[in-house]
Amino acid sequence: MRLDKFLKVSRIVKRRTLSKEISDASRVKVNGRVAKPGLKLKVGDIIEVTFGRTILKVRVKKLAEHVLKDDASELYEVIEESEREEE
Repeated sequence: MRLDKFLKVSRIVKRRTLSKEISDASRVKVNGRVAKPGLKLKVGDIIEVTFGRTILKVRVKKLAEHVLKDDASELYEVIEESEREEE
């Protein structure tokens, strides 16, 4: 599954266009490397998303094309959520 679609389906990011934009802006890393929106994800990949000053790090547990809103959090586990240092 593509990175931008996973971010949307898992509800980490609310809209696919937004997930594509933040990926294009180099604010998403997969396994420690800056990732393009079309990167194919695998179970076990670690995704790091920067939202302003907040950094969310999650591990992919499951890939699914469609999930109900209440089940979206089953697709990943949160490893860490932290505040970014001022630059």
